[in-house]
Amino acid sequence: MLSRDEILKPIWYAFTALDVDRNGKVSKSQLKVLSHNLCTILKIPHNTSALEEHFKDDDEGPVSTQGYMPYLNMFILDKIQANFDFKELNKMCWTLSAPKRISSKHLLISGADTFKVWCIFNFLSEDKYPLHIVTEELEYFLRRLFAAVGCSWNEDRFEDYKMQLSVKKKNLNAWELIELIGLGHFTKGINTQTLSMGINVVFQELVMDVIKQGYMMKKGHKRKNWTERWFELHLNYMSYYVSEDLIEQKGCISLDRNCCVESLPDKDGKKNLFIIKCVEKSFEISASDKKTKQEWIQAIQDCIVRIRQGLSSPHRESRQKRREMRNRLKAEQEMMENRMRKLQLANERKQAQLEAMTKNLQEASMRGDLEEQRRLQTQNELLDQYRRDLEQEKMVKARMQMEEKVVEKASEVEQYWQRTQELEEMYSQLKKALDDERQAKEDEEALRILQARLLQEEANKRLELEKIHQQQQEILSQSQKEKEELERERREKESALQAAQEQLESLRRQREGAQEEYMCKLSQVADTISKRTRLMFFVYFSGTKSPAKITNWGPAAFTETELNELERIWQENKN
Repeated sequence: MLSRDEILKPIWYAFTALDVDRNGKVSKSQLKVLSHNLCTILKIPHNTSALEEHFKDDDEGPVSTQGYMPYLNMFILDKIQANFDFKELNKMCWTLSAPKRISSKHLLISGADTFKVWCIFNFLSEDKYPLHIVTEELEYFLRRLFAAVGCSWNEDRFEDYKMQLSVKKKNLNAWELIELIGLGHFTKGINTQTLSMGINVVFQELVMDVIKQGYMMKKGHKRKNWTERWFELHLNYMSYYVSEDLIEQKGCISLDRNCCVESLPDKDGKKNLFIIKCVEKSFEISASDKKTKQEWIQAIQDCIVRIRQGLSSPHRESRQKRREMRNRLKAEQEMMENRMRKLQLANERKQAQLEAMTKNLQEASMRGDLEEQRRLQTQNELLDQYRRDLEQEKMVKARMQMEEKVVEKASEVEQYWQRTQELEEMYSQLKKALDDERQAKEDEEALRILQARLLQEEANKRLELEKIHQQQQEILSQSQKEKEELERERREKESALQAAQEQLESLRRQREGAQEEYMCKLSQVADTISKRTRLMFFVYFSGTKSPAKITNWGPAAFTETELNELERIWQENKN
């Protein structure tokens, strides 16, 4: 039994063909003709006044699709019997819609093949209007067509076409599929007659539910003679004709849960025999070879098993499984997209938190710098005040009288002691301030560690984004490299500055050492000069009456006048 959705698809095309103005509405007179034809094909008694009675409350204007659907369901679709010809329904709807859409002059396939492609499209299309076929079903149809004509499947060419459809973000409708097949986009190089046979095979399998077909010999019931017939196996019956043109049907074998198929031994000169046993009578059939015989037995047995299990035909079941798979994949994709959106929102929240923490860290660093500046300023003020106090004390001590020195000394000792206590207190305060600063730096380091851990967790989460966040990770990596480069440059500058300071300190110590060495040598020279002077005077005044003219600077270092004066002074001292 066909589903209601499959019956509605060709009717939708007929309704759309009658919509000349393409505004979604059709006149009541046209709908009457359409309803009458539908009732005739579907073998339903037609009530000519039902349409007018159904729309008696509306105006005389045209009827939309939504307005026609309740009438269609109530008076036509609900009364469908299982014995109508679905192919005739397709032909009627095709006759209405095809002339306005297709021009057969530029197509490489015949009108009958075009109709079959249209029916195949209706079978494979989604149950959503306007009708379209997804790329998976299009690939399934083309693969079946290529298998039917015996050609190899070109995967790369179809992938390119699939990529083009993906770029355009669209799926094919029936007329685009007919144009795709009719213009030979994928079937170039295939004979027209071969392509027609392939389309017919796919049409028989998918649309007409022909599970298997072929020529076999059948034994008659009355005359017991063997005659060649063309057999077509469907899910619920097996019909046989005079030839494969299906013009003259000779009989039909109804299949139900009570039927069975068995292999028979060769007899009466006939080989590859099997029998189909039904409730009323049995049918003996002879296949052309053992392989064909086994294929027919297996196919008939599968149909009986499906009837017993209440299943549909294999192609319909396969189509339903593909649709369920697509829906499941779509649901999983939507779930993944929702998860990605949640992860992105969480990432944005984490980023905002990190920015807030960075801002707070900067503010804390600024406050620490300000506090350090205030502490340094206070310390400098205290040192300046201390210097002024010392200078004032020195001035007071200078003006004080000598008799008050003992009392002043005691007072100075007491003041010095107090000052020492103040300095110790100041030292403790400074030490506490330094401890606070150290604790602030430790807290800052802890915050940085926490920030690094959060960044690590964020990086681990970003790994789930895979290719979507790769660019962002590269940017972060580049920023990290720049930061490390800046940090390395800062460390190099600090090391260079420290080396320069150490070199300056070494030069200062060398200068002080050189100055001390110079002063030491200078004092040694002065001592040497003093010693030589005393020696000279000692030699001069304690020698003979006629002293030699020798000084510490050598002989005759004094003039004659100076020597005479020195001799006179010596003589006076001697007398």
